[in-house]
Formats: sequence, structure tokens, C-alpha cells
Amino acid sequence: MGHLVRFSSPRTAEVVDVEDVEPGPGEVRLRTLHSGISAGTELTAYRGTNPYLNRAWDPENRLFVEGSTSQAYPLDAWGYEEVGRIDAVGEDVSADLEGRLVWGAWGHRSSTIQPSDWACDRLMPDGLDAVNGIFGKIGAIGLNAVLDADIHVGETVAVFGAGVPGQIVAQLARLNGGRVVVVDLSEHRREVALRLGAAAALDPQAEDVALRIRDLTGGRGADVVIEMTGSHQALHEAVRSVAYSSRVVASGFFQGGATPLRLGEEFHHNRVSIVGSQISGVAPSLQHRWDELRKSTTVLDLVNEGRLDLASLITHTFPAAQAPAAFEMLDSSPGEALQVVLDYREER
Repeated sequence: MGHLVRFSSPRTAEVVDVEDVEPGPGEVRLRTLHSGISAGTELTAYRGTNPYLNRAWDPENRLFVEGSTSQAYPLDAWGYEEVGRIDAVGEDVSADLEGRLVWGAWGHRSSTIQPSDWACDRLMPDGLDAVNGIFGKIGAIGLNAVLDADIHVGETVAVFGAGVPGQIVAQLARLNGGRVVVVDLSEHRREVALRLGAAAALDPQAEDVALRIRDLTGGRGADVVIEMTGSHQALHEAVRSVAYSSRVVASGFFQGGATPLRLGEEFHHNRVSIVGSQISGVAPSLQHRWDELRKSTTVLDLVNEGRLDLASLITHTFPAAQAPAAFEMLDSSPGEALQVVLDYREER
């Protein structure tokens, strides 16, 4: 018997039993070792604010429409940060795959059945500690924002939000040749960003960050700003902080109304471009070379080469059976939490 995490109603998570399944022809079974909780997207489902729970997504017209919803409670096995080990293979699948580590997105569940070709595309780099596999997709989200930002060597990049995706973006922006300034309310997160290479870390409650960024750039402003918080107030400050006729990449998952945005001010007068960055697409100029799989494998290769530090972002680990407590903590009192991980190994 296996189990998965279910959101049975807003702010109610539980662990429920499910039947284990054997792999069929061309399939493998993965036993989950770790799954990471996305404190952005997943909490929108946990809290009931996700737009799919309130409106219907029309894929043909690419519009949210009224009258129904795309999803409803209970929501089973949300999540997209998983790593597991192949423990069984189906007919016509090489037995050599047994024991191999695979990263991917299959939600908070103790096992999953996947096509063998899919698993082969997502084998962990040899020698890399398994827990790094949880960053495969969230790393791709961060890299997607960096690709959308189009950073050039010597430019100043402001990153609003030093949660997990923001920390990943800050490191990748440095690898792209940017000088990174991080903005976050949390002293702990600012300290982590500085330790991982940011040139400066600003507290938006203590100072006017737009003025401070101009002080750091000879009055110009940031060459590009990447917004990773999902806060409309932060997006407004990002617009204030970017240089004239420059770009803000909005990669956070915004919820509710955008009343803090005052578009008649800096946005209008400084000819600011706001670019939406979302993992379902790549910048048009890069689509012939980049896809989501390449982004994920690139991030994990950088970790394996020692050029990207993601394991340091893990601050809390809960046994998988205590998943409800993990979500409650992230929702009500995240404190110094960055990456929260569910550990399935104790259940073997």
C-alpha cells in the first residue's frame, strides 16, 4: 500500500492510502525518496486561491472563463519537485534501469508509474546526491526567467524575492555575468543570498529600494529586474527600480487584484516593459533551441559541476507522513523556511 498527500478542502491536507501499481510494458515504477514543496504554486492550491479552482481554463482560446472551474477539491498529489529510485520495470524495459535515480514531477506520492523513455530522459547525473533532484523543475522555472531577462555581462540585475526560485535566479544571473542585487523582507533570506554571491541585499521596509538601486548604478537603475515574489507591491517597486526603457520579468504567481500597481507613474513615464515568464513557454527567439527538459537538465548539470548550490536552500525536512504539518507551517508561520522537503525513506 502506498500513499499520497490530498488537499481535501482549503487549508486541509491529509495523507491517504492508495494502492501500489505494478509497471506495464514499457513502464517503470519509481519509489519516491524526496519531494519538495513549492511555497508559491502549491500554497495557492492549499489555500484555495489558485485560479483553476475559481474559473475554467479554455486551452483553445488560452483564456480563463466564467461558469465552471478546471479543478475542484479534493486535489490529489499536487507538487512538481520529486526524485525517486526505479524499483521495478515492465516488459520490454532493460533491467539495468533498476536502482537508477530519476528526477521529475509526479506530486507528493510514495510511488509513480512512468514511461521508461520519460524516465531515461530524467536520470540523475552520476554522483549527485539524490535530494538535488527535487530542484529539476523549480530550477527550470528560475532559468526560464533568466532566459527571458536576456542578461548581458556587466549588467546589474535586481531580483525581487529571495525565496527558493529567487535564490536560484540570483545564482543563475551571476553565472550569466550579472551583478545581482536581491530585495527581500526576510533578513535570513537576504543573508543566504549574500552568502551565495549576491553583491547586495536590500530590505524594502528599511529603505526606498528604487533609490538605493540607482545609487548602486550611478543613477541609471537596474538593467533588468526579475520579480519572483508574486506580490503586486513588489512588482510596482520592480518597475520603479528598473532603468529607463528597460525590462521587468514577472515570474511570480500573482493572486487577486493588482491595486498596488500605479501604472500611470514610472511604468508609463519610463517606458518600462513587463514580460510575463511562465514555464509553459520559452522566449520566442530561443524556442528552436530550448525546451523545459533542457532547462532542467542544465540546472542539474550546473549543480553537479559545483557551479550552482541548491542543497543549501533546504531548511526543513519532514517525514512524508507529517506533510500536513509542513503545509500548515508554510502557510501560517514560515519564519526562516526556504525549501521544505518531504522525506519518504523512513517508510521503507
